[in-house]
Amino acid sequence: MKMIAKQETHIFGLKALMPNIKSTLGFISTSALVLLLSFTATAASTPKGPAPDFTLASKDHGNVRLQEQIGNVVLINFWASWCGPCREELPHMEALQQEFADLGFVILAVNVDEDPAKADVLLKDIPVSFPVLFDSKDEVSKLYNVNAMPTTVLVDRDGNHRLLHNGYKSGDEVKYKKAVKALLRE
Repeated sequence: MKMIAKQETHIFGLKALMPNIKSTLGFISTSALVLLLSFTATAASTPKGPAPDFTLASKDHGNVRLQEQIGNVVLINFWASWCGPCREELPHMEALQQEFADLGFVILAVNVDEDPAKADVLLKDIPVSFPVLFDSKDEVSKLYNVNAMPTTVLVDRDGNHRLLHNGYKSGDEVKYKKAVKALLRE
């Protein structure tokens, strides 16, 4: 009987601590939510202002300068041959290019491999119709603060930086398509 009384006292002792436990759990839940939202914000953000201009050598089209694309919606996709998600994403990029090319939409695929020949090997397996540019010294990647592969940037018809998306997971191409459609309507 005394043992039961002790257990009840212990249970009631915990009950007295419950407000502190709930407060701590609330703080942990709030912290986790803030952390999750910060990861989401990192994955896709809406930068403002002019997109940094650049000129890069391309695989088949001589030099390509971003400023020459004013009047078009431009999707800049930074990718590498060693990047698995990049390989998965490239065919979706080609589908976007085919769907919207006649409406003033251009994709510039910026390869960041140190050796451009590595990009050529991948492109034999995954052919694309849009310009493939080479940023082997990471100069343009630094201009756009690329810190993940792939990284996708959307630029509006006026040359303004409108979207930055780090990484790729299946379904992101749907988001790109929606964003491209919206920019083409502006």
